[in-house]
Amino acid sequence: MDTDTPAETAERAAGLVKRMTLEEKCAQLSSLWHGVEADAGDMAPHQSEQTGGAVAADDPLANGLGQITRPFGSARLDPAEGVDRLAGIQRRVRETSRFGIAAVAHDECLAGFMAYGATIFPTALAWGATFDPALVHAVARQIGDTMRSAGIHQGLAPVLDVVADSRWGRTEETIGEDPYLTGVLGTAYVTGLQDAGLVATVKHFAGYSASHAARNFGPVYLGPRQFTETYLTPFEMAVRLGRAKSVMPSYAANDGVPSHANVRLLTGILREEWGFEGTIVADYFGVNFLNSLHGIAGDRSAAAAAALGAGVDVELPGVDCFGEPLRNAVAEGLVEEKTLDRAVERVLAQKIELGLLDELPAPSGAVDFDPPQARALAAEVARKSVVLLSNDGTLPLAAAPARVALVGPVADDRAAFLGCYSFPNHHMRYDIEGGEPYPDVDTGVAIATLADRLAADLRGAVIEHVAGGWVRESTDAEIAAAANAAAAADLAIVAVGDRSSLFGRGTSGEGCDAPDHALPGRQGELLEAVLDSGTPTVVVVVSGRPYALGTAPERAAAILQAFLPGEEGAAAISGILTGASEPEGRLPVGVPARRDSPPATYLGPQLARRSEVSSVDPTARYSFGHGLTYTEFAWDEPELLSGAEVAPDGVIEVAVRVANTGERRGTEVVQLYLHDPVASTVRPVQRLVGFARLELAPGEAARARFAVPADLAALIGLDGQWTVEAGDLELRLGRSAADTAAALAVRVTGERRIEPGTRALETQVTVETAVG
Repeated sequence: MDTDTPAETAERAAGLVKRMTLEEKCAQLSSLWHGVEADAGDMAPHQSEQTGGAVAADDPLANGLGQITRPFGSARLDPAEGVDRLAGIQRRVRETSRFGIAAVAHDECLAGFMAYGATIFPTALAWGATFDPALVHAVARQIGDTMRSAGIHQGLAPVLDVVADSRWGRTEETIGEDPYLTGVLGTAYVTGLQDAGLVATVKHFAGYSASHAARNFGPVYLGPRQFTETYLTPFEMAVRLGRAKSVMPSYAANDGVPSHANVRLLTGILREEWGFEGTIVADYFGVNFLNSLHGIAGDRSAAAAAALGAGVDVELPGVDCFGEPLRNAVAEGLVEEKTLDRAVERVLAQKIELGLLDELPAPSGAVDFDPPQARALAAEVARKSVVLLSNDGTLPLAAAPARVALVGPVADDRAAFLGCYSFPNHHMRYDIEGGEPYPDVDTGVAIATLADRLAADLRGAVIEHVAGGWVRESTDAEIAAAANAAAAADLAIVAVGDRSSLFGRGTSGEGCDAPDHALPGRQGELLEAVLDSGTPTVVVVVSGRPYALGTAPERAAAILQAFLPGEEGAAAISGILTGASEPEGRLPVGVPARRDSPPATYLGPQLARRSEVSSVDPTARYSFGHGLTYTEFAWDEPELLSGAEVAPDGVIEVAVRVANTGERRGTEVVQLYLHDPVASTVRPVQRLVGFARLELAPGEAARARFAVPADLAALIGLDGQWTVEAGDLELRLGRSAADTAAALAVRVTGERRIEPGTRALETQVTVETAVG
């Protein structure tokens, strides 16, 4: 790694640029993608339609190369073979170019290193359910260590999009519907990855998740206040607090301006206001889409000029626009060479910091992409992310029932635990038109099914597994067989949910958007048929988004929700069912009440809630932050430690003592919400501004203290600027957005306009062992 000061690095980069030809400069902004698995289907939007996206391996590299695209994520490779192959490409890059500068190798890491044989962690939505930034940091550090050992320099994660409508297929990739939770956990992931020596790439900047009708790539129509307050906030946290070194623009156009050509967004806000100093890398084919999909550029030269001028530094995944089209744009005066030089200097500065101008270390030989410590972390995230939605006392199972009917299409499917950016599901194919069930997937790592784990953990029980069809389809006979099995059992466990993949090949994942909130296929009918059997029924939902669960909230004995919990997911679910472990998760997204529930999150103003002037009720069945435990907690009256008044640049301090009054160990997640009753613009009824995880043994107590900057009450005022307004506020302490235990009133004594890039962004949380 480079040990130069930032000034020395910048000077060194600028000196190199002065010596480069136009061709060599453009090459540093280009990328190489080859070795793509031939029959894997599109792994990026419109991939098969792009003519220049995959560069042949024997293309000349005499001018150098900016990035190597997905050297492990594009095809199945033995880990040792992949490491040697990447090292060979790097040798060729260095030996054939004049300056001997290695390329940045990037790969995906949304659910772990996306390589064959690498640990498959729970999805980001499961991170959100943990409410545990320290754990997310540890996971990212472990992923980064593995990637770095393989020769990777940049990870394309985390996703900081805030869920607006959970029908969106990429909901599984997000941390949830709240910008504060997304920002805190996303920043923890950024720092973990970068502590391992990688460049973290936050995406998709910005507003991508708010697409019209929750359709991937759909247009976005966000006003400037909502865009800034909700959708930019997590990115600002990751950039200013986490010092993220790379940003990836969104594919979407907000109010008619595509992110890849948005000067105000990429230069004005990101660099000038927030002080971002890293690289902006295009989403795959995003530069070319300015011409081919958005229609704001007449050809690829114009697309290159628009993207580079807005602030995009590197084109991914191949060289469509930043090669010859960019050279032509410079020659024709569409792009000033100083604009090109600016981007090249940023790229070279980052390469210097990564040590890519120095001798690269030789492969170590021994390669383990799924080491024991990684599996242990995957298991911990899975266990802490499973949410107990309801329970009539059936769980935990005190003893194994004599006869169990294990019903549902995901009960005996290893791949059902995996997200779309896991290697196996990313490469999954099946016959969509023929309606054939998903094939068995070579997962590359050991993964138990729920059927496997329950057979081991419910020793003595007779377990009959009846799939009841597959995720997308079931016959009447298959549903009837499942209901009959349930009727003959002492307990029914129904496992329903998703099989995640890409672009319609799955029921969740990128390009797998849903028309409503119903379980895929006929799984809703299957669930109702089992409930009709009269046998006590435990519902296990393994999915990439929340689904409406019909009459199960009223009739099921218990409901567990797991958000694609990764390779250790079955053990986590089985442990909670049997009582070997405690349920600790909290919902990062609300669970809709009905399949036709309108798109809604808890983060809305009063008129977004149920009212007498509309016949449509958007209330979630289970709200953001909800989650039950196997024990009980008592909360003392909260304390306002800082007084009833606060200056507009001050800090509000509150505390609450919580005791575990039950007979089992458990975790309470204390959530702090801000309510602003009167403001110059319409405000959300409440929004999260802090949280604390309290892990308590029976009889143990702890005190959670929150130091909330008044800046967290700031809003985008009528003049378009961040402002803390004078007036009354209310801080609500609760177990979820729908279950607040107490409220504390505070008055802000004056108004403060906040200069761009100076707003305090995070509440400081302290957990103390309680006395008495």
